Amino acid sequence: MALNRLDLNLLHVFDTIYREGSLTRAAKALHLTQPAVSHSLSRLRDHFDDPLFTRQGNQMVPTPLARRFLESMRPGLTQIQSAVNQFHAFDPASQRKTYSLGLRDILESTYLPQLMKRLAPYPELEITSQRIARRDMETQLAAGKLDFAVDVLLPVSSQTSHELLRQDRLVVLARKDHPLVAHGLSMENYLEAKHVLVSSRTEGPGIEDFELSRLGAHRNIRLRCQHYFAACRVVEETDLLLTMPETYARLIAERSNISIMDPPADLPSIDVHLYWHKAYEKEPALIWFRQQLRDYLDQDQ
Repeated sequence: MALNRLDLNLLHVFDTIYREGSLTRAAKALHLTQPAVSHSLSRLRDHFDDPLFTRQGNQMVPTPLARRFLESMRPGLTQIQSAVNQFHAFDPASQRKTYSLGLRDILESTYLPQLMKRLAPYPELEITSQRIARRDMETQLAAGKLDFAVDVLLPVSSQTSHELLRQDRLVVLARKDHPLVAHGLSMENYLEAKHVLVSSRTEGPGIEDFELSRLGAHRNIRLRCQHYFAACRVVEETDLLLTMPETYARLIAERSNISIMDPPADLPSIDVHLYWHKAYEKEPALIWFRQQLRDYLDQDQ
């Protein structure tokens, strides 16, 4: 009676026959044909060397061995069913789950505060945010080390799913007493000013520079740095201008001596996407979390 020689699906058949007391009713409950159920019962009889059920009128009555086996088996079968059900349902109020997110620094600042506020009613849920190299994003998602990544639109394989979370327009920042704040920002004085460019790369244009070059214009970059927070601190103390996504700009402007201006041209928006691996997209806990992101972003827009 080695377990490795027993098809565990047969246990579900056994339990259903015991509960229904009829091969016909068991077949209906299992959505199987009666011959298929009879065949499963035959295999169980061979395995246990016992008839397990005997026919008395229209009823299939369990043998003493079947009764003893069911008493021992049913708690384990219930636990297995409970474990399986967890893959088909997720209760954030009672189930513990840690979500791993790949976020860059600006997205941590703009997404995490409202996300954690939304998750406050679910104390069993935890969030781990980490910065990963874009070249490693798909590998981390495929390995299950990341549940989701949030980033700009990136080229990905067919195994990585993604959807647009939000579009963030570009705005221009300057210190509040900057002359351009009072006089207005034209293309001419925008190009005459000196600028901060935020980029993780050591060279190359920013997204705004691609549009400017299409218009035949070129900015004067005085400072290139890695983080928007540092760039904003520089803008507060100098005449440099900074072009950046509006959502984070407004967070910074609330607590600093900075004004926000519209750009002098229609610059491209920043498309922010949510990424996940297709192998895990049907897991209920991940489906639930994706919906939370969608819902709070819909309210925020």
